[in-house]
Amino acid sequence: MSTERIRFQGTNNAELSARLDLPPSGRAEAFALFAHCFTCSKDLKAAVHLSRALTQAGVGVLRFDFTGLGESEGDFADTTFSSNVGDLVAAARHMEAQAMPPAILVGHSLGGAAVLCAAAEMPAVRAVVTIGAPGEVAHVRHLLQDAEEEIRARGEARVVLAGRAFTIRKEFLDDLDAANLERHIANLRRALLVLHAPTDNIVGIDNAARIYTAAKHPKSFVSLHEADHLLTEERHARYAGDVIAAWVRPYLDPPETPTLEQLVEQGQVLARIGQGLLTELQVRHHASLADEPAAVGGNDLGPTPYDLLVQALGACTAMTLRLYADRKGWPLEEVLIRLEHRKIHGMDAPADAGGRIDAVDRVIHLSGPLDAAQRTRLLDIANRCPVHRTLESGVHIETRSAGPDPNG
Repeated sequence: MSTERIRFQGTNNAELSARLDLPPSGRAEAFALFAHCFTCSKDLKAAVHLSRALTQAGVGVLRFDFTGLGESEGDFADTTFSSNVGDLVAAARHMEAQAMPPAILVGHSLGGAAVLCAAAEMPAVRAVVTIGAPGEVAHVRHLLQDAEEEIRARGEARVVLAGRAFTIRKEFLDDLDAANLERHIANLRRALLVLHAPTDNIVGIDNAARIYTAAKHPKSFVSLHEADHLLTEERHARYAGDVIAAWVRPYLDPPETPTLEQLVEQGQVLARIGQGLLTELQVRHHASLADEPAAVGGNDLGPTPYDLLVQALGACTAMTLRLYADRKGWPLEEVLIRLEHRKIHGMDAPADAGGRIDAVDRVIHLSGPLDAAQRTRLLDIANRCPVHRTLESGVHIETRSAGPDPNG
């Protein structure tokens, strides 16, 4: 998968750090928003492995650090469960603004509880997945038992969680007590997948039963056999990702999109683009891609449109020379053509072109025991190839709408 670094503003005005993982093609069929576990980060190995499995299935994944964690700004002491939910909503709105609204929410541990609460504020979400999630938000309090009395008496306390010290304030506990997760689950109105390990000794399997019972259909449960709470082993995280990718597909309900090969008709060249600049091309049974370099917003997964135009001139020139030499019986062994497109200043350039016109540098290498007259003649023939003549004479292009159906 390819990964892009992203930053956006969270619920407390802190700048949050995120990673957008994309499929190898650079083009995602749908997008998922991932919420990590309590005091973890987006770079937890399980999150990375799970994201990789989803991208292999064509799903783009945004994973980010909650306020005060990982590479995100802000003070963790100022956060609450409600602010985590707010960070999730802010992440979804950022994705929507970038034309990649999340269709899937995936939450691990307390992040699972957060996605269950946040889904109501994300209209594009069609499916929600929890992994090792608690059945009630207050379940987190068991991690703070030794410090809870001090937190309530002094207003805050330093607590060691997973080997790191965090400041937990009374507002955090009050917010946990106020959260009504069961109500959010009952009103979810999205497909729900509950993943949980029977051997989870941090959040017991009974929590999965509580979530599943509160949820309405469609809902599913998958047991993560032999996994621990953090999905420490890569095989368990990858398995969870594979299960999510397979389970979610019916709920994404994309329109049945025919292949370009199914759409193409005799004499047509088809081009189709979705999100991003990567473009599918089809002529007869031949498929190819076009793209732009990363510097101009693409992923450099194919030639640019101008590259294709110049390639057409190169191919036509080579074929024309081959056919002419064969007809004449000349000993032309190989043709190598180097071409480069550029913009130059031109006296006859139209005003709206800024005084510049298109130019192509074409250098032709001819191999074989040809005499000087034959070489000169072949260079003259190169200027008569059909594509050369088309480019020099100009093309009349007529454009019309096919109607509201893009496949019409």
